[in-house]
Amino acid sequence: MKFTLKAALAGAVAMTMTAGASFAQEVTLRCQHFVSPKSAVPFYFMQPWADNVMADSDGRIKVELYPAMQLGGKPPALYDQIRDGVIDCGWALPAYTPGRFPETEVFELPFMTSLSAEASSKAFWEFYEKHATERLSDIHVVAVHVHGPGVVHKKGDPIMATSDFNGLKLRGPSRQANALLKTLGATPVGMPVPAFPEALSKGVVDGGVIPWEIVVPLKVHELADSHTEIGGDRAMYNTTFIWGMNKDKYNSLPDDLKAVIDANSGLEASGLAGKAMDTGDEVMLEIVKKTGNPMHTLDGAPLDELKAIGAAQTEAWIADITAKGLDGQAMVDDATALVAKHSQ
Repeated sequence: MKFTLKAALAGAVAMTMTAGASFAQEVTLRCQHFVSPKSAVPFYFMQPWADNVMADSDGRIKVELYPAMQLGGKPPALYDQIRDGVIDCGWALPAYTPGRFPETEVFELPFMTSLSAEASSKAFWEFYEKHATERLSDIHVVAVHVHGPGVVHKKGDPIMATSDFNGLKLRGPSRQANALLKTLGATPVGMPVPAFPEALSKGVVDGGVIPWEIVVPLKVHELADSHTEIGGDRAMYNTTFIWGMNKDKYNSLPDDLKAVIDANSGLEASGLAGKAMDTGDEVMLEIVKKTGNPMHTLDGAPLDELKAIGAAQTEAWIADITAKGLDGQAMVDDATALVAKHSQ
């Protein structure tokens, strides 16, 4: 009798421990991105997001973050990796597959976004809800965002006038940024940002445009000689980002765990991702200042020239996108109004 009771108690304890272990790790999300874990968005947004999801689910959701494409593939493949279930969630750039996501290009047009990535990211979320849900319907979108103002980093002296762009080979992140650089007389070289340092060190490019937040993680401040910011209250260009989940993975969650993801999604999550970029810009700019590299702000007449070129590019984009069956003017008007709304 004692043996039987002891065995029964042992079995009950074992079952309890097994059930507890199962409850503790009911779902694992494997999330991939393409930069260092010390970069702004992984450090200030992705890890806090993962921590919040794990805490809000009482440990039932485990989030694993894989930096620098550790799960395989190249940055342009990230959206398809999310869609196809190669990864459970990830960070994708529409601009890395030019022409595929035309609606998101609105926020990449010259001088569309404000100097606050947080504000512009909230505007982008509202824009996404109105204009891009169908285009992005093959994944579960958690947040969308943009980065802070882009800066020109190059070998040699800083850009002092629009004519200084002429003849330079400059790395660009998107179709719209590259179009602007080309109009300015530069030769744009499109490439994912992780490839920029090697291209700069080997002389494949003379420089490129990236925000401050990624300069130090990529050690661009050690490779470039000068840095040029763009004056005014709008960013010369921007790049859009998606933090999303595989749709089947999201749909497979029980309702209470879906609610956890939903609570960490949407307008506020998008704003937090943008704020991560703003924080990264502030932190990294202070580090770059210590190098003593010359820094210049392009303002006055050169800025007016840039804005005129940007306005013409926006009009050309509207005409092009309208010819493809989309209402380009309405999208530009909505994006402009939303950026203004969230910049107040």
